[in-house]
Amino acid sequence: MKIAIYGREFQDSVIQYVQELFDLLAREHVEIWVYQGFNEFLVNKIECKQATRFFSTYVDLPKDIAFMLSLGGDGTMLAAVSIIADSGIPVTGINFGRLGFLASINKDKIKEALGQLLNRNYDIEKRVLLATYKKDEKGKVDEHLSFALNDITLIKKDSSAMITVNTYVNGELLNAYWADGLIVATPTGSTAYSLSCGGPIVMPGSGNFIITPISPHNLNVRPIVVTDSSQIRIEVESRSDSFLFSYDSHTQTVQTGAVIHIQKADFNVNLIRLKEESFFSTIRHKLLWGLDTRNY
Repeated sequence: MKIAIYGREFQDSVIQYVQELFDLLAREHVEIWVYQGFNEFLVNKIECKQATRFFSTYVDLPKDIAFMLSLGGDGTMLAAVSIIADSGIPVTGINFGRLGFLASINKDKIKEALGQLLNRNYDIEKRVLLATYKKDEKGKVDEHLSFALNDITLIKKDSSAMITVNTYVNGELLNAYWADGLIVATPTGSTAYSLSCGGPIVMPGSGNFIITPISPHNLNVRPIVVTDSSQIRIEVESRSDSFLFSYDSHTQTVQTGAVIHIQKADFNVNLIRLKEESFFSTIRHKLLWGLDTRNY
């Protein structure tokens, strides 16, 4: 079997778990492909008992790669998804971070989880992504099409006054949000930034997107759920000449006056879920549902 491993820099306290993983893979004679940047970080930190190969993009990987394993938190998992793009390579993650909605494998259960992965004892969940492109003030389309598994966010660039986010759904004005910004999230991203801003939790596969304002000036403005077939157009007004535009783990500066178009991507991400995992069990565990501190 061939697998790809993606990761970023992390604290030395978790090196022991990375060493455990590589030892187990060597014992099972798994062919390992390590992300080039991650390999540079691991040099002199772990002992690899077998030859490894390296990749920078998914086109470097062999066609019969079984899956990609992300080592880190949810942010690392999102970065791994950006590497996979539309290749269809299944992905899962070992959580070295804190909450871990996406990177759901506990670092203390690497051996058990790896056994299931190598035996293909898991399910594949097809998760919807957002696709976006932007036009400048003259209507010229930016050829770079971005995509996001969690969310696309527009937010004011500095500590200046709030921005006005004019939002249209299928050509009809939804609202002119006076706020610090706006989040458009998938059901996968409903438990991320959108949730922190008061958005609802939406079950994956529901066929929806969530539009959530960030610190709106009008207190009666609330998040709204729209169908994922919607065409969303956003125009920003601001005293500043630019604002921040982010898609998952990437952020860039965009000039005020640009028009942002958001819609469902034409491909999905294949997310691996082990047999004992489910969406409901994950949110119960991660959000501590059903626990009452009065009982302790």
